[in-house]
Amino acid sequence: MLKATIGLRAHSGWAVAVAVAGGAVIERRRIELCDCLVAGSKQPYHRAAQMPLAEAAQYLEGCAQISAAMAEAAVGRMLADLARAGYRAAGCSILLGSGRPPGELDKTLASHPMIHTAEGEFYRHALREGARRCGLAVDGIKERDLRPSLGEAAELGKNLGPPWREDEKLCALAALRAIRSRAAKP
Repeated sequence: MLKATIGLRAHSGWAVAVAVAGGAVIERRRIELCDCLVAGSKQPYHRAAQMPLAEAAQYLEGCAQISAAMAEAAVGRMLADLARAGYRAAGCSILLGSGRPPGELDKTLASHPMIHTAEGEFYRHALREGARRCGLAVDGIKERDLRPSLGEAAELGKNLGPPWREDEKLCALAALRAIRSRAAKP
């Protein structure tokens, strides 16, 4: 089997996943990370900000469990599809934001900018947990560190056709970085 890596970029309630092997993009997809039947789960910190603190903590924990399970299932399906195509995923890289990590819940819920930062971290954590549950080695890279190389990614997805947006390009660059760093390790 050929070695592949996956790049992941989180959004509110969903993520983009791109798999790379041998310097080429071999797969891309959208991963759903929230259960639309759970009220407010697409933006859980926004919803939690409207609740008493204890209820908010419990709500966020429930959403976190659901999102991690959804990430695990989606990454597991991607790994199975890659295996059927002759690839073995050696790991993944998650795109990280540049904001500071959220602090205490009460302070986070009292600050709208921190709510947005916390939601980004919430979904990155779900992806990290889901990938680990699937047995993948997981690392992260700040998006801003890949932006100077964005032009290099323009050609990577041509073989797959559209869409090939910034999401897919950044994920491909993160996956390439992950496969190169794994190749460099003894």
